[in-house]
Amino acid sequence: MTPFPHQYTASASSGERGDIDVRSHGLSPLRSESPPQFGGPSDRWSPETLLTAAVADCFVLTFRAIARASNLPWLSLRCDARGTLDRVERVTKFTHFTLHVHLKVPEGVDLEQARRLLTAADHTCLVARSLSATSLLKANVETARPAIAAAG
Repeated sequence: MTPFPHQYTASASSGERGDIDVRSHGLSPLRSESPPQFGGPSDRWSPETLLTAAVADCFVLTFRAIARASNLPWLSLRCDARGTLDRVERVTKFTHFTLHVHLKVPEGVDLEQARRLLTAADHTCLVARSLSATSLLKANVETARPAIAAAG
């Protein structure tokens, strides 16, 4: 890891109407528009969906690092994030993010340790912690059953 502070750059450009072209050096460009709730199409990323995706993505990356440092074996993790945009004192802003997390671990893994590490990821995700909105973690940890070989 490089020393702090880190710098990240992105650009967005558009004409009077149509898609916004979102770019960052070395990455595939994204097309963005207003979400349907603001009169945009439903087939484009919007700033609102990008922010919500960033919260989910950061949670998964944070858990991955914490699990690695804690030597916790795991098989799969899915984080479904829901961001709530609301008007508070005449200001439109995200007020809440709910993360529905499903973690699958191999048999024999300490399920309580897995839950603690999910909570730690929720508390240390830098994207969510950088926002004024609250975050609620709803986690499910499941043990994977070994496959049974078919008799032949």
